Amino acid sequence: MKTLFVLRHAKSSWDDPELKDFARPLAARGLEDIPLMASRFVARGLALDGIVSSPALRTQSTASLWAGQVGLDASCVTSNPELYFAGAPMLLRAASLFDDERDSVMLVGHNPAITDFVNDLASLEIENVPTCGLLHFELAIDHWQQIAPGKATLIDFDYPKRQLPT
Repeated sequence: MKTLFVLRHAKSSWDDPELKDFARPLAARGLEDIPLMASRFVARGLALDGIVSSPALRTQSTASLWAGQVGLDASCVTSNPELYFAGAPMLLRAASLFDDERDSVMLVGHNPAITDFVNDLASLEIENVPTCGLLHFELAIDHWQQIAPGKATLIDFDYPKRQLPT
């Protein structure tokens, strides 16, 4: 059994219109959403063996801050340059390359690829994964190479504006 978490980067800043897309930092709201979402993750008793993200500044920042919030060593956070312009097939390929020693891994990326990927992965019809939206999947596989569209089970879909029961 493998567990995959898919996280769309936190809200990015558009304050400097001269910045290239790749270099956009996180906005104040993004910096607030990461600890909120990470605390919900920890409260559910969830853990990670590793995080792989796009190399863009906003995804790298999201991944690094998330790791710090959940107690994951910084050495367990890596980037994959192919995830910056990735579509759903590339995200699937990236997941298939995870080290089999890692049973619980997170991908951090961009829309629209994140929404397309999660819909393909579990045969869902999510219209949009919002910024800092987190999807939790379980896969009845022993090796990451076995990951395939339609083979994941969605366990939870959380996002910053979701109203949780009190």
